[in-house]
Amino acid sequence: MSPIDRQLITRKAGLVQKDLAKLEKYKGVSLSEYEKSDEVQLAVERLIERIVSRMIDINYHVLKEEFNLMPTDYHDSFIELGAKEVLPREFSQELAKSAGLRNALAHEYDQIDHKSVHASIVIALSEVPRHLKSILDFIG
Repeated sequence: MSPIDRQLITRKAGLVQKDLAKLEKYKGVSLSEYEKSDEVQLAVERLIERIVSRMIDINYHVLKEEFNLMPTDYHDSFIELGAKEVLPREFSQELAKSAGLRNALAHEYDQIDHKSVHASIVIALSEVPRHLKSILDFIG
């Protein structure tokens, strides 16, 4: 096992925080407004995709370097962090759902569920900082 690269995690966490700040401006957009604006949809979808992708990168790094563990998929990366008590177990299970949304956005599976993406704005703004804090506390 190699040591955890704190600089890598800090850099990725900083990028996530910058994207969260950009996402914040869409917090007050109603579902109706969201559904009517292709530009807002594009911005929110891309920000959510980037945020979750970077969280997954962080998850994989911690799991590989600290526990010599490679998760089976993105969803599992959150579950394993809960199992290893890096994240609270219930919280890790909730966050794991974001991997499915990220995959839907990245790979354009079927029709994008605008209601789910819209709801993820508020969820991301409250839960992602908690994920980052848990990781940063863990690595010290």
